[in-house]
Amino acid sequence: MSLSYNELKPGIVFIYEGQPHQVVNAAFLRKQQRKPVMQLDFKNLLNGKVLQRNFHMNESFEEADMEVENAKYLYNNRGEFWFCDPANPSNRFSIPENIAGAQANFIKANTEVQAQKFEGKIISINWPIKAELVVKETPPGEKGDTATGGTKKAVLETGATINVPLFVNNGDIIQVNTQDGAYSSRIEKSKEGF
Repeated sequence: MSLSYNELKPGIVFIYEGQPHQVVNAAFLRKQQRKPVMQLDFKNLLNGKVLQRNFHMNESFEEADMEVENAKYLYNNRGEFWFCDPANPSNRFSIPENIAGAQANFIKANTEVQAQKFEGKIISINWPIKAELVVKETPPGEKGDTATGGTKKAVLETGATINVPLFVNNGDIIQVNTQDGAYSSRIEKSKEGF
């Protein structure tokens, strides 16, 4: 299916230079005495590179024929991320770290995800945007420090390390934005009373 330049909205996957790209941001620009252009930030789904280009109204694009398949994330080992088919757990497959992406560091085992396929090959994983994780290790906050808005390092149950507010303690359950690895909120205080 052919797409016009004004149909390129965030989330749309199209073919550019023979490879699938996903629109990240799109802005319609109109400059004086010139024809309007669509300014796009788009990500190559094969290598992860983000490009920025302006496209004109006379250009058209081919929509990428993508398949989406349900999968269950199992574990990672030596840079390989392992999954199985939720309906048939014996059907397992793995993808390398560069395709799994940084979001994988915040995902617990047995999380259901969607695998995106292009020409029969998995090219990306649609990870959950938010993850609730237990803080495994963080230094205690100093009394009175909570008002300053400072942060400290925390190791999460998945092994990922992020910055958290000083009031977060070992055993707390926090919500993390998997897209940028940022602390979102504390869901539950530790039951151990740290």
